[in-house]
Amino acid sequence: MDNKKELIVSAIENGTVIDHIPADAVYRVASILELSLHDDEVIIGTNLMSKKLGKKGIIKIKNKYFKQNEIDKIAVAAPFATLIEIRDSQKVVKRSVEIPDVLHAIVKCINPNCITNVEDVPTKFTVIEKNPLKIHCHYCEKTQEPMLH
Repeated sequence: MDNKKELIVSAIENGTVIDHIPADAVYRVASILELSLHDDEVIIGTNLMSKKLGKKGIIKIKNKYFKQNEIDKIAVAAPFATLIEIRDSQKVVKRSVEIPDVLHAIVKCINPNCITNVEDVPTKFTVIEKNPLKIHCHYCEKTQEPMLH
């Protein structure tokens, strides 16, 4: 008799799978996407074995498709993640996220005197390096690593 135990997570009929999330970023991704507010199934797996990452995370969100600004947030938190859109139980789109050249209202400026921290002005950063990620504030010109909202 085989004593192997395997956890089987049901597939989603419609929605999005975010795969190849670094294990330490899974809950950060769920938080920035506000998945606790999603009314349908959200399945989160972390510390799963991965040949590519060692350990990875995965998030399955039923009946949810992401807009570009949400995909950009995923890219900042998990730059090597893969998005898989599922419709009628079929993969229709599979793509890697990409960090955009400009980040609009995604990260917070670390400079407490920056206008974005003093007034109701959305942040804007230019990406100057992608690995490791370094960004430059459009307003105060501070260079920093990203700090997500």
